[in-house]
Amino acid sequence: MVNQEMGTGRRSARDGTSRAPHVVIVGGGIAGLSAAFLLRDEPVRVTVCEESSRLGGQLAVSEVAGVAVDEGAEAVWRPKTEWLIGQTALGDRLVSADNAAVATWTRGGMWPLPDGHFMSVPSDLDALARSGALSDEGVARAREDRELPATPRNGDVSVGEYVAARFGQEVVDRLVDPFVHEMCAGRASELSFEGTLPPLAMASRKRPSLADAAGMLVPSPGSGVPELHSGLGTLVGGMGALPGALADAVLAASPGAALRTGTRVAGLARDGHGWRLTADSAAGREEIAADAVILAVPAGPAGALLAGLPDTGAACTGLAEIPYASAVMITLAYPRGTFRGGPAERGLAGYRVPAVDGRTVRSVTFSSVKWRHMAGDVEIVRCQAGGVDARDLLERDDADLAALAAGELAEATGASGEPVATRVSRWDRALPQYTVGHPARSKRIRGGLAGQPGLAVCGAAYEGVGIGQCMNTGRKAAQQVLTHLDTAAGARGA
Repeated sequence: MVNQEMGTGRRSARDGTSRAPHVVIVGGGIAGLSAAFLLRDEPVRVTVCEESSRLGGQLAVSEVAGVAVDEGAEAVWRPKTEWLIGQTALGDRLVSADNAAVATWTRGGMWPLPDGHFMSVPSDLDALARSGALSDEGVARAREDRELPATPRNGDVSVGEYVAARFGQEVVDRLVDPFVHEMCAGRASELSFEGTLPPLAMASRKRPSLADAAGMLVPSPGSGVPELHSGLGTLVGGMGALPGALADAVLAASPGAALRTGTRVAGLARDGHGWRLTADSAAGREEIAADAVILAVPAGPAGALLAGLPDTGAACTGLAEIPYASAVMITLAYPRGTFRGGPAERGLAGYRVPAVDGRTVRSVTFSSVKWRHMAGDVEIVRCQAGGVDARDLLERDDADLAALAAGELAEATGASGEPVATRVSRWDRALPQYTVGHPARSKRIRGGLAGQPGLAVCGAAYEGVGIGQCMNTGRKAAQQVLTHLDTAAGARGA
C-alpha cells in the first residue's frame, strides 16, 4: 500500500507524545488533493488552502439534460490512476472506455486514424495511405521517413519540427497537431518533443525512422499490453466526483485536517525551522504556521509566492517561462438517434479537426458512445475549442458558442435538428504549455528549490497535464515533505 510505503517513525499528537507537524497545501486541485489524500494516515496535520469557491481545479461535473457530464477532463489512463482511485470510495465506479476510436475531419471527409499509430504518429505507412487523411503527395513524403538518415537532434526540439523532418508537414498538420491540441490546447510547432511525447522522443533516439520508433510503442496483437486507448477509463457519475471523494477521505481519516475554499495564500516566508503563510479569506487576513508546504498551484501563482524567498531566482525564472492556454468545452445533448449513420455508428467515439482547416471546434467526443453507461434517451457530445491563439472565445456568450459548435457538428456529421440542452464551460489559462526546453526547465525549477527545506511543488506545470500525471506529482510532493519532516525530527532528537 502507498501509505505503508510512506509511513514514518514520527509520533502523532493522537498518542499524546508530540505535536503533529503541520503541512499546508496551497491549491486544492487534483494534485494538491492527491497529496492531502496520501498524507491522511500519516502523523501530520494537513490544511489545504484553495483560492476559489470549490475544490477540484479542472475536474468538475454537472448535469446536461439530466445526465452527469464532466465539464473538464473526462478520462484517465487506468494503469496510471488505479493505484489511487482504488483507495477511494469510488473504486467500484471506475470503468473502461467502450469505444475510443478517433477520426480526423479534414480534406472533405471523416478519416479514421491509421492502424498502428502512437499518439497519432503513424507506424504503418501503408495504413496511413489507406486512411485517406493525407493527400497522395503527403503520403509519398511520409514514406521517405524510412529512407532518410537519422535526423540530428542537439537537445530538445518542437514536436512539429521533428515530425515534419521525418514525415513532412502534412502529417503534422492533419494528425499530430490536432492530437496535441486535444491534449493541452497547444500547437505542435511550439511544444517540446521531449516534454510532450516523452515515450516517442526516447524511442526515436533508438531508431532513425520515426515510424519504426512509433512501432516500438504500439503493442503487438496478443502481447497482453493494452493499446494506447484501450486503457482509458472514467468514473460513473463523472471524473468530477473524484475531488469530493478525496476530500471526504482526508476529513474522515484526519480529524485535524482542514480543507478551506475561498482562502488565498498571498505570502510565503521562512519562519525559523518552518514556514509562515499569509492568507486572505472572508474572515480577513491571517498568518498560518507550517512545518512543511506544498505548492500545488499553476506556475504564475507559484512563482509569485516564491519570489519573496532567498535563492529562488532560477525557479522563479523557470516558472515565468511556462505559458498557459485557455479552453472552452461546449456540451450538447441531442435526442437519441440524431447521429444515425454518422461517425458514432461507424465505430467512432470522436473526431479531431486540424487547425489548418479553420474551424472553431477542434475536437469532438461522442461521450454516450465512448462510455456505455452514458447511453440513454439523449446523446451527449462534448466539443472542445480554444487554445493558445484563441482566448477571445472565452468572451463570447454561451448561446453563440453553442450555436457555433452545433453548426460545425452538423456539417461534419450530416446530423439535423437542434440540441435539446447545452452547457458551456470556460477554462481560462488552465493548460500549461510545455514549450521547447520544458524538461530542462522543470529540472531547473525543482533544483532551484533544493535549498528550501520542507517546500515541495506539484501539479500540471511539471511532468504532464493528465490526471494521473498530476496525481503522481502530488505523491512525490507528499513523500518529499515526509522525508523532510523525518530528517528534521531526527536532527532535533540527536
